[in-house]
Amino acid sequence: MTHNYEIDNLDLKILGELQKDARKPFLEIARKLSVSGGTIHQRVEKLKEMGVILGTRLIVDHKKLGQGVCVMLGIHLHNAKDIQKVISKLQKIDEVVETHYTTGSFGLMIKVYVRDIDHYHQFLVGKLQAIDEVLSTESFICLSSPIERELKLIK
Repeated sequence: MTHNYEIDNLDLKILGELQKDARKPFLEIARKLSVSGGTIHQRVEKLKEMGVILGTRLIVDHKKLGQGVCVMLGIHLHNAKDIQKVISKLQKIDEVVETHYTTGSFGLMIKVYVRDIDHYHQFLVGKLQAIDEVLSTESFICLSSPIERELKLIK
């Protein structure tokens, strides 16, 4: 890992282009930023080495795959020391797409996608509330997600 490399504006522009479309060819990015394709390749490799670029992923439309109901849940635990045990159990539940260890009244916040309210009920009672360390939950059904974006990169 390189410790003395400092991220500059070109790196941020490259990252911005890749955030919009991670499959965009390096040569296309190079033309847009007026640098060589080799420069883009070297910079991307350096950003991977530094752990800035963690990977790429495909973004799918959950509704079109039949998982159209998004629910955020706050979870109260019996004991805060059980947090890792609960996270391990949540990792095995397919409906859970995000888990956040938080401050405030909930120990954890999770995001799930389900087909419908019946599926959500089955998930809640049969999977989430079946975890012994979970004391209680509070559900927030997402009516829409008007802002979904990547972090804006600034220097």
